[in-house]
Amino acid sequence: QLVVSGGGFVQPGGSLSLSCTASADTFKFSTMSWHRHAPGKERELVAYITSGLSTYYDSCVKSRFTIYRDDAESTMYLQMNSVKREDTAVYYCKQITEGSFSTNWGQGIKDTVAS
Repeated sequence: QLVVSGGGFVQPGGSLSLSCTASADTFKFSTMSWHRHAPGKERELVAYITSGLSTYYDSCVKSRFTIYRDDAESTMYLQMNSVKREDTAVYYCKQITEGSFSTNWGQGIKDTVAS
């Protein structure tokens, strides 16, 4: 089970952060990712981080968002800076346990960027 927190309402140019906590048994062996579903659009991958700390960012968020993890806390984070209206979406975290490819999704959390 993944527990997501953070998000909310922010003005353009502001910052938001999200966290996703997983089971300690599997977290350190997992690739963790953030996805978002904006109104009228398909769900898209925002960023991911592997157990070896390799990261990927969608071009729309690169240089503005930072994904990182704390294996001791079994938690992944997404720091969102310089947010834009188009970042408004429901954000989801996803866990893929490396090796078994077992997949878990966290509950969606809504981020709204507006004046």
